[in-house]
Amino acid sequence: MISTRPTRWSGLDTILLLVVLGCFAYLAHRVHSGLDYQWNWQVIPQYLLRYDPEAGWVPNLLLRGLLTTIRLSFWSLLLALPIGLVCGLLRTSLHLFNRLLGGTYVTLLRNLPPLVLVFIFYFFISDQLLPLLHLGERLNAAPGWLQTLLGRTIAGPDQIEPFLAAVMTLALFEGAYIGEIVRAGINGIESGQWEAARALGMRRWQLLRHVVLPQAFQRMIPPLAGQAISTIKDSAIVSVISIQELTFQGMELMAATYLTFEVWMTVTLLYFLLTYSCSWLAGRLEVRLRKAYN
Repeated sequence: MISTRPTRWSGLDTILLLVVLGCFAYLAHRVHSGLDYQWNWQVIPQYLLRYDPEAGWVPNLLLRGLLTTIRLSFWSLLLALPIGLVCGLLRTSLHLFNRLLGGTYVTLLRNLPPLVLVFIFYFFISDQLLPLLHLGERLNAAPGWLQTLLGRTIAGPDQIEPFLAAVMTLALFEGAYIGEIVRAGINGIESGQWEAARALGMRRWQLLRHVVLPQAFQRMIPPLAGQAISTIKDSAIVSVISIQELTFQGMELMAATYLTFEVWMTVTLLYFLLTYSCSWLAGRLEVRLRKAYN
């Protein structure tokens, strides 16, 4: 929850700021004097945008990777939200079997290394499930406008199956964490709200739909925003399965140019701009919801 208390600058804040600035100044001095490295920032802009004689300025490697990261995170989060909602409802169900089912899913997903899960889910989904749908062949036979639309919103025909496998992998992984957020939000509603709704004769699904979930959703906004940011950062894991997102493009560019620091500092800045934008939007949404409910 965003604090509404007025901020006050104290002497301790000034001292801490000076300490932080001193650390940065020392780090910059060490990098400048002790690091045997030839900086070359002039070439970085050409890897963000390039000029095409027919299409004009178009995204190059790093921006294409950033756009793939945004698409990957968006579709993963969109799929993870209903998975998390179902998981949260199972975890708060009155039936023991439902609670055990939801609990087993969350326990398995949260207590295994994400990289191992990525390999298991990716190779199972891409080898066993997606080939049955023949998505690549169907997309190649689709009209040109549909190929262009899918290429801009999801992925091109050559990348559609790996991309969807990565989306499903991330969604299953993030869905377990969102399920716990939903469970905590539902359990956080005061018992008086439940009792009042039952006294009005509401069934459980009516109680959840009209009373509990609207209030729980407002409380879930900050952790859900954090989970959305976590999804963006976790999307870097799928670079190990050759999804051409930002981290993958950064590794490819670093291997080709040997501009280690310039490339990774640029990648870091792009990630920060993306995650900070999400954090800012979530803060604005939380303020709007608070005003609406008050």
